[in-house]
Amino acid sequence: MFLALAHEARRQVLLLLAQRGDELPSGYLAARFQHSWPTTSRHLKVLEEAGLVDVRRQGRSSNYRLNRARLEQVVGGWMGHLEPVDPEQRWSSSGPKSTAALAERTPPGSCEM
Repeated sequence: MFLALAHEARRQVLLLLAQRGDELPSGYLAARFQHSWPTTSRHLKVLEEAGLVDVRRQGRSSNYRLNRARLEQVVGGWMGHLEPVDPEQRWSSSGPKSTAALAERTPPGSCEM
């Protein structure tokens, strides 16, 4: 999902969908950008595959709607990791505690260059 959000044009599509509050036809979305129609189609496909937009297809036309619940679930969940923690909280490591312990877990030859 974050890969889908990485491109400015895709974020702009999401903003358009969010501000309009309803679904928008692909042609309307494409007309808002200077890049080509195939480029817009690829951006919309990336957003669809990431679950950020829902698509309703009617014949040859497609209407896009922001999937707010999915966006809030993923982005909101990630933002929860950025909340301040209690200064007294201690983090416990779940990994090996020494180089020797790490070597025991690493299969032979997996670190060769």
